[in-house]
Amino acid sequence: MTLDNINREAVDRIIRVDHAGEYGANRIYAGQMAVLGRTSVGPVIQKMWDQEKDHLKKFNELMVAFRVRPTILMPFWNVVGFALGAGTALLGKEGAMACTVAVEESIAHHYNNQIRTLMEKEPEKYEELLQVIRKFRDEELEHHDIGLEHDAELAPAYAVLKSIIQAGCRVAIYLSERL
Repeated sequence: MTLDNINREAVDRIIRVDHAGEYGANRIYAGQMAVLGRTSVGPVIQKMWDQEKDHLKKFNELMVAFRVRPTILMPFWNVVGFALGAGTALLGKEGAMACTVAVEESIAHHYNNQIRTLMEKEPEKYEELLQVIRKFRDEELEHHDIGLEHDAELAPAYAVLKSIIQAGCRVAIYLSERL
């Protein structure tokens, strides 16, 4: 991809929101580790967090390469992400995993929408970005499945918790694309 032959507005929006999302995911896992890092589920959370760190690193590189400004909401996502991770972890392993399931399902859905958008707009121009998004979507789906395997559905008020977190994700995506 070069800066000359792409839909600049679409790419800016995608990179900005994905950077914000990966940053938020890092903060969520940091919050979970602060509460559960020394428990039996700590290594599981750490492994997922390590992948999220790689995702954030890649989007940091893409931000520079394509001269995309970050969302102005980064300081807010810093606090909210950590609070969400720590808060759900205080419900126990199940609460943390319910958060993981909710967030990763939302992100995978969002990534699928981005893939569809780019495939409609001369996909050969966006092959590099498509590869990144597909890879990260697949890893987010792995995290989703790990959450289910570690008793996410046993969290207190799982369905309500999941719905609230996913509504928050939709708002975060909407705002981060635009601001």
